[in-house]
Amino acid sequence: MAKGRKAPVTLRAVIARINRRLAADGLVLRAARGAAVRRDGAYYLVDTKRNVITPLEQDIEAYARKIAALAAWEELV
Repeated sequence: MAKGRKAPVTLRAVIARINRRLAADGLVLRAARGAAVRRDGAYYLVDTKRNVITPLEQDIEAYARKIAALAAWEELV
């Protein structure tokens, strides 16, 4: 890999990483389908302990970086 380039990580891998990080807290990241995508956004968090759904307010890459599921030297492809 050339210097200065970031390692590519697929969307599926990033979602799996996020779900592994959130599993201890009883949270699961899900992708919205149908009309829910237009209304609430493309992704949402499900709290399995409290039975609550929360729309993800930021894009998936920013959220993955926030919870350290995506390193600075990786990029979402």
